[in-house]
Amino acid sequence: MQGPRKAVLVRLIVFLLIVMAAMKWFSNSSVEEHVSEPDMFWGKREGDVMSPEEESKVQEEAPKHAEGELEKPQEPWKQEEKPDQQQQDQEKPKLHPVKDFSSTQMRIIHLDLKGAAPKVSYLEQIFPLLFKLGANGVLIEYEDMFPYSGDLEILKSENAYSVEDIEKIQHLAELSKLEVIPLVQVFGHLEFVLKHEKYHALREVTKFPNSLNPHMPDSLLLVKGLISQVLDRHPKASWIHVGADEVYHLGEGEESKNWLNSNNGDKGKMFLNHMKKVGGFIVSKYPGVSLLMWDDMMRQISVEILEESGIALFASPMIWDYSSQLNIELIETYISNYAKAGFKTVWFASSFKGASGSAQIWTPINQHMNNQLSWLKVIGAMEKHPSIRFQGIALTGWQRYDHFSALCELFPVAVPAMAVCLQSLVHGGFNDEARKQTLNILGCNSINLDKSFCEGGGAFAGYEIYQMVHHIKENLKMEIDNLLQDGHIRGTFSRYHRKYRFANPRNIEMFGDRVFKLHDNWEKLIQDLYIHMGNIYFPDTVEEWMEENVYFYMDQLKELVKDYKQIIQLNGRPKTS
Repeated sequence: MQGPRKAVLVRLIVFLLIVMAAMKWFSNSSVEEHVSEPDMFWGKREGDVMSPEEESKVQEEAPKHAEGELEKPQEPWKQEEKPDQQQQDQEKPKLHPVKDFSSTQMRIIHLDLKGAAPKVSYLEQIFPLLFKLGANGVLIEYEDMFPYSGDLEILKSENAYSVEDIEKIQHLAELSKLEVIPLVQVFGHLEFVLKHEKYHALREVTKFPNSLNPHMPDSLLLVKGLISQVLDRHPKASWIHVGADEVYHLGEGEESKNWLNSNNGDKGKMFLNHMKKVGGFIVSKYPGVSLLMWDDMMRQISVEILEESGIALFASPMIWDYSSQLNIELIETYISNYAKAGFKTVWFASSFKGASGSAQIWTPINQHMNNQLSWLKVIGAMEKHPSIRFQGIALTGWQRYDHFSALCELFPVAVPAMAVCLQSLVHGGFNDEARKQTLNILGCNSINLDKSFCEGGGAFAGYEIYQMVHHIKENLKMEIDNLLQDGHIRGTFSRYHRKYRFANPRNIEMFGDRVFKLHDNWEKLIQDLYIHMGNIYFPDTVEEWMEENVYFYMDQLKELVKDYKQIIQLNGRPKTS
């Protein structure tokens, strides 16, 4: 019996050794996975506790990154922030899917939502149209239409989209194979933020709400909050556009003046320091997301300073010019400089609306089409710059020149211009095939480039608004001016007559029917326009557009009708005193 017992004992010992080895192997494997997980920040996962020695080491490392230094974007930078849980959540890396666009040239339609933001139901109709016309992405400048929450809730407008709306917009874009690129301003054009008293202290110049003071600690915290909330709601985004154009009055604030005095007056370096901090935050927290930025603030910065800053490691410039005839030689100089500075990709920005006047009512198609044709020449010459790759072009559709400016053309009014521009880019010019496709997709019989008018029964969403706005543009002012300048009215029912309620009924009856007919016709059209605009836009947009483009003239006509009705009943009485 001892022999079998000994054999059993040996088997048991061998089994236990195998189990212990397996446990050790699994334990080591788990440690390796722990170290390589992408949701780590500063070497620790959320929920892990640092030892006092580790915490001390991290605190010693962070200050080593002096202001403006960002040699390794994946490492933390100097910052003065409260170590609360909300801040830790804001810094925690969040992986975005990495897509390969190396062989794709992007054609992006810019949606400027800082004015006349459409309802989501209209975007549902428009996105398939964009895809048919040749777009493969949308650049969405939310501004105050984004559903900011928490400390930033004050920024959202009364009609801001909901979280569900943001999700639906992205879903609709995906259905139409459109890449969504959110745009968040981080330096200039922050009027929608800096207008609030809560953020007045962050203005570069106290009396102007345009630009952020880059030296205030809370400025970077604000920008991080804006970016985090937007990108957290865009988990599939491959790019974020950080604006950074037209940073008016930079260098005029007291803190900036002090900094410039200590740094040889280098305003360009001051600009880049802020942008590097912003870029460092994005690439650290959102691996896989690339930065785009308007290029105008970098045009005057030397190649050496740009290269030294390291900004080319995480950003791509978007060169913008909306002229009918570009200065191609100058633009090629910009491209060459950006290539020398180390940028690997470059974007261009044309326009399909909103670049012909800050209070424009109608879109001049020829101007915007010629802008695309000029950009095609630049794109065609990119082989001169082999070290930098053309990634795409954004067709901007500005709705306001800034947060406080008047509305530019409504989106439905610009659809034919957008179609011509996109098809010109697709076909290398507005040739016969481009014209044929444009008319077929829009459902128009013909398009008159000189008159900027799509003729015939259009089938695109918002066509009714397109037609009515065109009628208003062509006739409202002219017809009312003609009426008020009529000889009978000027001779027998002038402003003086109306002021003192003094007129001969026989004389004014001669034009009464004409006044009423004109008034009734315009009232009917305006009521119809109200209904159609209300289907696409929120009430504040309808009111603003009407106030700017209709009421000024209609109020004159209404006053004339009211005075006529009152004075004709007086039966030719003496003047009132």
